[in-house]
Amino acid sequence: MSKRRFHTIFGITTLIPFFLLLFPLFEIGNRATPIIFGLPFSFFWVILWIVITFLALIVLFILDPEKHE
Repeated sequence: MSKRRFHTIFGITTLIPFFLLLFPLFEIGNRATPIIFGLPFSFFWVILWIVITFLALIVLFILDPEKHE
């Protein structure tokens, strides 16, 4: 994977969760019901995107072309 393509994928991977946690896109998950794992859906929505971003960044770290240099 080229460095340019990696940086593009990295930028998209970090911007998507950022925009989903900002108004007005946060309105998708801004509800008190249903309760998931004892949390209101809005809390679960935020935690879900934090975990998804963390896992995506781990995968990108593994695929990083500059890691071996």
